[in-house]
Amino acid sequence: MNLADNLNATAQRHPDRVAVKMDDAELSYTELAALAARTATWLRELGVQPGDRVGVAMPNVPLMPALYYGILWAGAVVVPMNPLYKAREFAHVLSDCGAEVFFAWHEVAEQAGKGAAHAGAGYIEVDPATFVGDLMARPPIEMADTDPQDTAVILYTSGTTGAPKGAELTHTNMVANALICAGAGLMGLSGGDVVFGGLPLFHVFGQTAMLNASVLTGATLTLLPRFDAARALEIIERDGVTHMGGVPTMYAALSQFPGQADHDTSSLRRCVSGGAALPVEVLASFEKAYDALLLEGYGLSETSPVAAFNHIHRERRPGSVGQPVKGVRMKLIDADWNEVPDGADGEIAIKGHNVMKGYFGNPEATAAAVRDGWFRSGDIGRRDADGYYYIVDRAKDMIIRGGYNVYPREIEEVLYTHPAVAGAAVIGVPHDHLGEEVAAVITLEPGRTATVDEVIGFVKERVAAYKYPRIVRIADALPLGPTGKILKREITLD
Repeated sequence: MNLADNLNATAQRHPDRVAVKMDDAELSYTELAALAARTATWLRELGVQPGDRVGVAMPNVPLMPALYYGILWAGAVVVPMNPLYKAREFAHVLSDCGAEVFFAWHEVAEQAGKGAAHAGAGYIEVDPATFVGDLMARPPIEMADTDPQDTAVILYTSGTTGAPKGAELTHTNMVANALICAGAGLMGLSGGDVVFGGLPLFHVFGQTAMLNASVLTGATLTLLPRFDAARALEIIERDGVTHMGGVPTMYAALSQFPGQADHDTSSLRRCVSGGAALPVEVLASFEKAYDALLLEGYGLSETSPVAAFNHIHRERRPGSVGQPVKGVRMKLIDADWNEVPDGADGEIAIKGHNVMKGYFGNPEATAAAVRDGWFRSGDIGRRDADGYYYIVDRAKDMIIRGGYNVYPREIEEVLYTHPAVAGAAVIGVPHDHLGEEVAAVITLEPGRTATVDEVIGFVKERVAAYKYPRIVRIADALPLGPTGKILKREITLD
């Protein structure tokens, strides 16, 4: 089994069908497969062997799927990264996974190149003006044979402590989850459908529910590099989009967009939401405005991602993330892995074909997160009598800003490198459009000074644009517990 088999099979069934497009640029399934096979050739020339890790940092452009499947075609492991990363973030991921080669979009060449140099990874700049010609000059090679339990993708995620960890997702994980997403109970995709590709393809939701599900069924994926409600409406009308995946902030922006009635969106039939809790009022207003079904689900990078969903042929319960998908089990546990009684809140644990192999090179973190095949999510949930799950809270401190995960510990570690900062606590605060905004409260070293703008600029230079705190408060002291731990629940921004 190789995840890239889906592309090869669809190219043989529907060679001339459009696989992926962005505005006027289109790739048929035959063309996408040809680019993937030649990417594999290039990797072989560079000495990349099956099982080697290859980094890729690309926006949602047609070359991203070509590289994604090309790395898999070679039997290597895809390590997707947000192109908004700064050099230190690229360097951490590339070093941690031991990447042999790193493909990065030409517009982020400065930061990506520095990160690759620091990690000792071979760096290839992806400039569409020359890159396609370089690929097509190479002969294609046969797809590598891979075991179903071989790692296909490593996605970097984090918890409340430590640096981001690489979740290893196997070919089985990714193929099975794509099948479930494409199936009649969820997306209900078929060959004539057009899928809106506004979710970033470096994220597991975009990969599985949009890219891999589309390629599996022979649908067309129409890409938008950066989400904008006006552009999204133009694409839905122009391309006759039938299906959409998004995060709640996308649906909120579309439902509130003043020019919505000026666009013909009648083709839109089914939409799915994940990445953060979907407010019931957003669900209701979106469905009223677009006359399209919006279904909420739940999952994590470590679960490929889909674990639960409001299935199309079952009762939908707004506010619930639904029931476990086929082949997946869920339960609620306490801190000692004991299952909690009915009616009690507990941490969601997940078991099934979707659960990761483990964290790359980190057996301690794997052992803490996975026991007997059960993965503890860090999310606090509740289950009703019919087996529907509801997210109550996050055990982790993670902030979800506009659908992007921001891990406070990572930002705090950057703040602590500022020479004037003595203490730091990063929290999420409610935001009308983004869901949450990143805020930091800091204390200063005796005799040192710093302005709010200086601190914001310091962090902004060192992390991706969606991560840095827009709100900074300088305090005389941070609230501490008896052990000296900062009590974030007692922090106020007043």
